[in-house]
Amino acid sequence: MTTATTAPPLWSDPGRYLDLMDSPWGRTLVTVQDALSYATTRFWAARGVPTLHLPVTTGAISSPMGLGSDSQPVKARMFGRDVYLADSMQFALEYGCRVAGSGCYYLMPSFRGEDPDPSHLCQFFHSEAELPGGLDTTMSAVEEYIRYLARHLLTACPDTIRAQAGTLDHLEEIAVGDGPLERITFADAARLLRNDPELIRAGTAPGRRPWRTLTRRAERLLIDRCKGPVWVTHYDHLAVPFYQAFADESRQTALNADLLFGLGEIVGAGERHTTAEQVRAALALHQVSEDPYGWYLAMRERRPLHTSGFGMGVERFLMWALDHHDIRDLQILTRVNGVDCVP
Repeated sequence: MTTATTAPPLWSDPGRYLDLMDSPWGRTLVTVQDALSYATTRFWAARGVPTLHLPVTTGAISSPMGLGSDSQPVKARMFGRDVYLADSMQFALEYGCRVAGSGCYYLMPSFRGEDPDPSHLCQFFHSEAELPGGLDTTMSAVEEYIRYLARHLLTACPDTIRAQAGTLDHLEEIAVGDGPLERITFADAARLLRNDPELIRAGTAPGRRPWRTLTRRAERLLIDRCKGPVWVTHYDHLAVPFYQAFADESRQTALNADLLFGLGEIVGAGERHTTAEQVRAALALHQVSEDPYGWYLAMRERRPLHTSGFGMGVERFLMWALDHHDIRDLQILTRVNGVDCVP
């Protein structure tokens, strides 16, 4: 029986980066990262969806906007102006949809300001796409993409994955599926979890409605109870970023969905507002100033477009594929905010 390779403790001691050169773990990372990148390109090319080369700086953050977000933006001072390192390039992909016409995608780094932990990195690779159409369009594309990745990994590097995970069963279960994955609304998930405050994180912003979101433990319980991957849809709108479309006339819920498997949330998806008026209503609800998003409004005034999209954490997906316990080991070169990491 093959023994799984132990990852060098690079994240806890960045000075040990040289150790990875002599470790089988380094070759494992190279193998699976390369396989995922190759499969991603093949998947979107077959669908006529182009990739975009995008800047990593932005004046407008996206993912850390919702009250339920567990991420922080990374601000930098460059040439006398404040900018952000992109936490997601979703906004640029929305713009790209209007340029490309058939949707677009990228596979690039994203930056977050919170400290790393077993399920979060300061810098991670993001596989994101934006497509014409509504939330169902994107959810179907995600399911096809995840299955395509699983099939490719089974073909390209089964021995590498088996050596680490001890089995290929989890990949095969995803790869052979052909029907929609299970779906549950956030409201039903909360009822299933008995609205346990240890599982449902809640809050109330001044002058606004209460909001709720799932803890990581809750995500794991839902995966276990659903016996595999499950979509959780229609979160409280105040818990998610303003740009998610409203799912009901009262503007209580959002047209969004998180795909849970492995450690928990691995894919986040959502439908966008089509018109500038809808965006303004969402900004007002979330008490977010229009000023940083004037360009976002102008884009819709010039070209209203019905789109949806998703983002997948690459290291989270590979962590699931390798059945590994700590995402901080899924880095060829570790990066920790506030630490002088070399090279």
